Amino acid sequence: MTDIQSNLTEASTLLTASSDSALLDAEVILCYVLNQSRSHLRAWPEKELSASQQHLFSKLINQRLLGTPIAYITGNREFWSRDFIVNSEVLIPRPDTELLIELSLNLLLDNPSARIIDLGTGSGIIAITLAAEHPDIKVIACDISLSALAVAKQNALRQQTPLIQFIQSSWFKNIPNSKFDLVISNPPYIANNDIHLSQGDVRFEPRTALIADDCGLKDIKSIINTARNYLNQNGTLLIEHGFEQQDAVQAIFSHFKYRQIKTHTDLSGNPRVTTAQWNSK
Repeated sequence: MTDIQSNLTEASTLLTASSDSALLDAEVILCYVLNQSRSHLRAWPEKELSASQQHLFSKLINQRLLGTPIAYITGNREFWSRDFIVNSEVLIPRPDTELLIELSLNLLLDNPSARIIDLGTGSGIIAITLAAEHPDIKVIACDISLSALAVAKQNALRQQTPLIQFIQSSWFKNIPNSKFDLVISNPPYIANNDIHLSQGDVRFEPRTALIADDCGLKDIKSIINTARNYLNQNGTLLIEHGFEQQDAVQAIFSHFKYRQIKTHTDLSGNPRVTTAQWNSK
C-alpha cells in the first residue's frame, strides 16, 4: 500500500525506537514531500503517493532513522512565527533563543531607531526577526562563516528585510568603528567534553557554532570584553548561555565593570540570557 495513512503508520513504527515524536516526525516529512499541510494528511488518508513521492519519503525517513534533524531534512524551521531556511551550515533555531527577541523588543520600545549588531548570526534569525518587527532600526549581522552568511542572506530576502548589513567577521574583528545601542549574541557556549554533543540533533550541527574553550566561556568572555568599545552609553549587551553558566557569566560581566546585570529564564524556567548595561562614567 502506498496511501498516506499506511505510509505514516509504517514510518512512525520505524521511528519509534529513535524518536520521542515518531508520528509527528513522519507527518512533517510527508507534508514536505507532498507540499501539503498536516490537515491534508488527516483529510485524505487514503490518497495514494506517486512512485517518486514514495521513493523520496522512504529516503527521508531513512535519514531521520540515522538521526538527521527534521529541520535539515525539510530545510526550514519556524522561529518567532516565521519560516527560516536552515541547513547543516547553521544551528537549528530553538524556542530558547526567542527570549533574546523578547528582551530586545522590550528595550526597543524606548528606542525604535536603535543601532543593533547580531554577533554570530548563523541563519540570521535574531537580526532578521528584529528588523522585521522594527523596520526603522539599523542592523548589522556578522558571522565568521561565509556559508552561514549565505543562508542568512537568503532568509533576509525571504523575510523582506533587505537593509540588514551582513559582514564576515570573527566577533568584532572586521566591524567598522561604530557604536551600538544593542549588542546581541548567541555564541558557542558548550564545553568540548559536554555529553550533550553526542545526543540528539546537536550531533549534526556545526561544531564551531556550539563549542568554546574554557568550559564553554571563551567566546562569551571575548564578546563581553570587546563590546565595551562598541556600546553607546547605557547600551545593552544580551548574551545567550548555558543553563548552568549563570553565575560564571554574571561574574564576567561584573569583572568588566558592566552595570544592571540580570539573568532571565527561558520558557522552561532555566537561566538562559544575561543582559547588562555599559556606562563608562
